[in-house]
Amino acid sequence: MDIADKLEILADAAKYDVACTSSGIDRDAQKGKLGNTLAAGICHSFSADGRCITLLKVLMTNVCVYDCAYCVNRCSNEIARAAFKPRELADLTIGFYRRNYVEGLFLSSGVIKSPDYTTELMIETLEILRFEHAFRGYIHAKAVPGTSPELVDQLGHLADRMSVNMELPSQKSLQLLAPEKNKQNILAPMKQIKENIAEDKDTRAIMRKCTTYMAESKPKKKTRAFVPAGQSTQMIIGATPESDYHILNLSASLYRTLSLKRVFFSAYLPVNDDRRLPSADAIELNREHRLYQADWLLRFYRFDVNEIIDEEHPFLDPMLDPKANWAINNLDRFPVEVNTASYEMLLRVPGIGVRGAKSIMRARKRSTLREPELRKLGIAYKRARYFITCNGSYGGTGADFSREGLRAQLAAPIKGGSHGRRADKAIPGQLSLFEQTEVPKPKIMRPQEYRTLHEPPAVTNDPLAASLPEWFGASASAQLRGPARPSREKVLIGTCA
Repeated sequence: MDIADKLEILADAAKYDVACTSSGIDRDAQKGKLGNTLAAGICHSFSADGRCITLLKVLMTNVCVYDCAYCVNRCSNEIARAAFKPRELADLTIGFYRRNYVEGLFLSSGVIKSPDYTTELMIETLEILRFEHAFRGYIHAKAVPGTSPELVDQLGHLADRMSVNMELPSQKSLQLLAPEKNKQNILAPMKQIKENIAEDKDTRAIMRKCTTYMAESKPKKKTRAFVPAGQSTQMIIGATPESDYHILNLSASLYRTLSLKRVFFSAYLPVNDDRRLPSADAIELNREHRLYQADWLLRFYRFDVNEIIDEEHPFLDPMLDPKANWAINNLDRFPVEVNTASYEMLLRVPGIGVRGAKSIMRARKRSTLREPELRKLGIAYKRARYFITCNGSYGGTGADFSREGLRAQLAAPIKGGSHGRRADKAIPGQLSLFEQTEVPKPKIMRPQEYRTLHEPPAVTNDPLAASLPEWFGASASAQLRGPARPSREKVLIGTCA
């Protein structure tokens, strides 16, 4: 099997892994080395200077010794199998980088032979990239549960970000759908990554401090930082009966105890026929969307899980985003005056985000804020007006200030577009390298059509045409001005003759 066939199989198999995230680091280019990272390194992300950053998202192999019920690559499935050799994948990545196709690598893998053997193949690939090709671009590597700590440490010094998939939200579900995996093997590398990141940061902070009057000799070779962009994880939603309350509590616990950068949610896709899986073919994309919104509130808006959801109502409202749902359930705190409200309270107003709240805090020091000023600051005033006053004036007049009345104003179905999984056309992921794009052929214009298209307009007595000749082109302007005067050169030549 040639490399193109392997790439087609393994790039397609990687689209089910959604745990991509921005790099979170800045690493400039160096002379004699290849690549850099500029605060973004995700498939189809955009850096601060507007560039689109893309990753080659691929599996090392789709051969797997596990038989997980939900996975398309499980060993019992009869699908085309392939595996990259480390040098093949490294050279392929560098070749794509030199052609400006990609700016980094997202590397995951099925488990071939054993977790340690699979990780050794990934390490060999990254060593070729980092040391032989001197590649300084962004690399996201998946740690395989069950890998020995020594190999996890070695892989972490080669990658910018690592992730360990939790797969499912509970141990009971894991035993049901993935009996070969267990909670301990998943959490062990996550804990190790967290501890090694903290230890590496502390060590580098101490080394930067000058603790003696004598000149310190710097090491000849600098060691790479351990996972400088942190770690993330992913769990499947909808394959098992866990509630949103359970999932959000688990996410909050992961952020608190393991210092994760991001928890990704992936709506369950029915790719296998198995009696342990849900019989319905519905993909819970709206639920996935609401979970991401709630996760955003936990990470950036200083919400607690119990404020967003509780045991009595364990599922998020599909018709109302979590922030608006909290607001209409706590109307005793509203409306708030934007010119005097605290930053924490502004964050809880629907339609005001983190950037908007900071802009309000800065702008109200110089002037009194009203509706025009809020709109200029980028506030979603259409939503925020029901919960704020501007210099004592309430903007939500005409709507019933009650839970039912405001819910009627704010509730709306999620508009996710008509592409990707919502249209049942394709699973969103990286762009396919093998997709054929039809380019429309240019229309061939006949001479008669060209003359008709570029024929100067007829001279008219229209006063508008006379007053604005530049609207009608240079030829029409010349006709409106009358016959051109002979140039000075021609006049002189005529006189001499």
